[in-house]
Amino acid sequence: MKKLIILILGVLLTLPSYSMKVGGKNLPDTLKFGDVTLVLNGAGIRKKFWIKVYAGGLYLKKKSHDWKAILNADEPMAIRMHFIYDGVSSSKMIGGWEDGFENILGENFGNLKSRVKLFESFFNVETHEDDIWDLVYIPGVGTKVLFNGKEKGVVPGLDFKKVLFSIFISDKAEHEDLRKGMLGLE
Repeated sequence: MKKLIILILGVLLTLPSYSMKVGGKNLPDTLKFGDVTLVLNGAGIRKKFWIKVYAGGLYLKKKSHDWKAILNADEPMAIRMHFIYDGVSSSKMIGGWEDGFENILGENFGNLKSRVKLFESFFNVETHEDDIWDLVYIPGVGTKVLFNGKEKGVVPGLDFKKVLFSIFISDKAEHEDLRKGMLGLE
């Protein structure tokens, strides 16, 4: 009996813990990229009309509600998009990114234009329910884009990270519920 209890406790202690269930999807307390561990700052749901598209989480070195400080920080951080909706075409994903960048930058992409196009090119696959996209900023490297844990590519520059993360958390973010959730304001 003692051995059984020890075995059960051992199994329970090795199970991952989840701090937040959003839209039926579990977002882990922490994400580890290389030697950096990031904590879940907050999460929300991205909706298109009434359809739940993905559960989005913002991961930082330490929690913060200050979107300006987050955008300006040259430190590791990530956004996780865990898809709820099944079957988002690559053209819809790219179109969504185009809308997001245009919302933040207007028509003045300046020196970011080629990097925005590079970023969009990583979304050349259809996204299904339970697929996960991670956007991971690493100082001195840039923003890595991972699809289901596999790297699709890297976009260099802190300036690019600032614009990309602005789509989600700035005062210009189009999806206020998702923004508030990621900033831990809800």
